[in-house]
Amino acid sequence: MACHRVDSEYYDYMSKGEVQKGYHCAWQVHYHLVFPVKYRKVLLDGMVVKIIEETTEGIQERHAIEVEALGMDKDHIHLLCGAHPKIAPGEKVRIFKSITAREIFQRYP
Repeated sequence: MACHRVDSEYYDYMSKGEVQKGYHCAWQVHYHLVFPVKYRKVLLDGMVVKIIEETTEGIQERHAIEVEALGMDKDHIHLLCGAHPKIAPGEKVRIFKSITAREIFQRYP
């Protein structure tokens, strides 16, 4: 997936005006997170990209994080996601980075 797709999907999603509702709140929160590879090394090959995509689907199922778009280049990852406002942006980053790193190191040492 190319990184430039993230922006177009982001604006398509925003134009829908979907507001999610909880028991005591309503929200429309979108986070555009960028994860560069350490020292911007070119490490994201086909196998690693496949692992990241599969792991992201698992994160979306297990955690209350809605992944709206995922884009990758050879040296960084773009993630457009949304979640309930009670989940801090730092928590989303921690979940994504820790689980994907663990999966990559287990499956592609």
